[in-house]
Amino acid sequence: MADPVYETALGASTTDKITLLGLDLAEDVMGTVGFGELAFWLATQRRPSPGETRVFEAVLAALADHGFTPTAIVTRLTYLSAPDSVQGALAAGLLGGGSRFLGVTEDCGRFLHDVLSEVDTHPDDDRGWDALALETVEKRRAEKKLIPGLGHHVHKDGDPRTPRLFAIADEEGLRGPHLELFAAIGRVHPKVLGRTLPLNGAGVCGAALADLGLPLELLRGFALLARTAGLIGQLAEELRHPVANDIFLSVDLNNRSVPPDPHA
Repeated sequence: MADPVYETALGASTTDKITLLGLDLAEDVMGTVGFGELAFWLATQRRPSPGETRVFEAVLAALADHGFTPTAIVTRLTYLSAPDSVQGALAAGLLGGGSRFLGVTEDCGRFLHDVLSEVDTHPDDDRGWDALALETVEKRRAEKKLIPGLGHHVHKDGDPRTPRLFAIADEEGLRGPHLELFAAIGRVHPKVLGRTLPLNGAGVCGAALADLGLPLELLRGFALLARTAGLIGQLAEELRHPVANDIFLSVDLNNRSVPPDPHA
């Protein structure tokens, strides 16, 4: 019985050569292909254009680090507990990427894609996009569901990442239907909700990634890729200026015992 053959277009090695995406890794990739470009290439198995690389890397920069978020805190605390396990500290932070932090990127991309998949043709002007967006917001309101990417707990008057990402996409001619619909939602939602909420950066990142044609199932993965760099930065700062023990002690020294609450 012949041995099975497992085909891959990604990395493969022989005794004297490593190939990646059909190229010689040492000669054709290292020192030639940037990491952001390579990450895009690995996911799609097509080399991105310079404009696509710029938009993609802008998304990675937008999601890399947001300060003392839960993902950063748990990474620092895990390193405090297990300084011999950098991989554990990084993994702990990445495992916290969910619906409230980082997951919005995927949630928004999927939401916009679902709306677009239900229309026969995409609008060709702002008026048409606004009509589709208004219908979408009204439907979500009737269903008592939130719109992914709408609102921010800090940037209540506007997320500074959002206009910049739109501008970069425009400069590269890469504002596609997902970004168009998201922008329209930003224009029309006050008519339905009775208040103005910002389009947050995580949401616009999801729209931009979807417009680049990246797999919707992997959008959260790209957010985690970006955050990995940020978490390495958090650990590097923890080495220079430790705060994890202070965070731990602030809880440990300020808790109080209370009776069990069986009705909680």
